[in-house]
Amino acid sequence: MSDEMLIRVLKGVMLVGICLIVLGVYLHNSDHMEPLGVKGILVSAGCVALGMILSLPTKMYLTFMLMKRESERSSSS
Repeated sequence: MSDEMLIRVLKGVMLVGICLIVLGVYLHNSDHMEPLGVKGILVSAGCVALGMILSLPTKMYLTFMLMKRESERSSSS
């Protein structure tokens, strides 16, 4: 897999993670989860947790790739 394709996949995973975080916050603040009680809280917290798991390592990897690319550019100049 090329670097460009890997970056696109990682950006997609990061976007899905951010969307899950927003969905979890929306579910937690909405009245749809209130009738479910504790299960509703677990569903919304699960969405936020899964979103954080998906988005955080992706951001770190993309940052490391950017730093590597910048150091390669500066060393070749």
